[in-house]
Amino acid sequence: MDMELSPKFPATFAETEGGGYYNWAAAESPVMGEAKVAAGKLVLKSRGFALPHYADCPKVGYVLEGVCGVGLTILGNTKDKMTYIGLKKGDVIPIPYASVSWWYNFGDSDVVIVFLADATNAYVPGEITYFLLTGPLGHLATFSPEFIAKTYQIKLEKAEKLADSQKGVLLLKLSEEEAQTIPNPNEELPNIWTQNIDASCPDVEVKNGGKSTTLKGSQFPLLEQVGLNVSHLVLAAKATRAPSYASHPRMFYVAKGTGKVEIVGLQGKLVLNTKVESGQLFVVPKLFMVTISADEQGMELFSILTSRAVIGELGSKKSVLYTIPSAVQVSLDLTPELTQCFMHKMETGTVIVPAVNSYPS
Repeated sequence: MDMELSPKFPATFAETEGGGYYNWAAAESPVMGEAKVAAGKLVLKSRGFALPHYADCPKVGYVLEGVCGVGLTILGNTKDKMTYIGLKKGDVIPIPYASVSWWYNFGDSDVVIVFLADATNAYVPGEITYFLLTGPLGHLATFSPEFIAKTYQIKLEKAEKLADSQKGVLLLKLSEEEAQTIPNPNEELPNIWTQNIDASCPDVEVKNGGKSTTLKGSQFPLLEQVGLNVSHLVLAAKATRAPSYASHPRMFYVAKGTGKVEIVGLQGKLVLNTKVESGQLFVVPKLFMVTISADEQGMELFSILTSRAVIGELGSKKSVLYTIPSAVQVSLDLTPELTQCFMHKMETGTVIVPAVNSYPS
């Protein structure tokens, strides 16, 4: 079974004066449909506004650049109606299935957010489908004015104005006057909806190698509602993430730098051996083994994995090969001396391996 696993850049879905939305189409990357994952990237210019919408996939957003506000309404949340949240670089925000959100860039520079999603129940396998509430393609503009008038108990002419006055399909650029009507988020309020993964305590940190940080639902209730774990991998120059596999598909977005990815699939076949660069996304099917190495400038990756998944390591003391020495010896047909050396290297190794000029004998 051959799979097309090549890393992909997103395609342009919509671009306006207010910014752009870009997605990874399943037609270009069928493995996303097979793996039931999806992704998109939002770019908001200064005063850019993304209209209120909901989607058919639970997802997490990771802020790559800039600061912005997001209005979020979570269905079934009885404590609050809409929450207005401030976001900055490094923040992770879960967006539960069918929740309504709108996004506004109140800063002076671009905001860039990548969304990685669980597309198990998506209408289009491997893609996020959005439902707009406002704008020419929104629900308020589509229902007949008579229904709108009855729903809001307003006169028919006002209902017709609601339908006809809406502008912009997905993204707007607000005028300076309009921008003044939208406040900045209140940073003094406690924020239980986001966490900054860049500033979080890493699970693994290796000198001259890098670090790996994972946020789990057990630490982050809204993430648990989405059903995903998210990870941020930072590799120093020439460092390597040791091979690993997972019980469910994984999706990686290259946030910074360049490097090399190798994936081993069915029957021990090397199914991918290629360079990856910033802005690309790739999928690792379930149970396939992947390793990642950074180039001279280092590398950063953001990834998701369903919270039900478990990961198996090939290197380090967590290696799935770390068992009684005699089993390792006969499995690999090694001498006792080499077996002892190999076992020692697993016991003292880490999942992030720093660059070395030469290896000891």
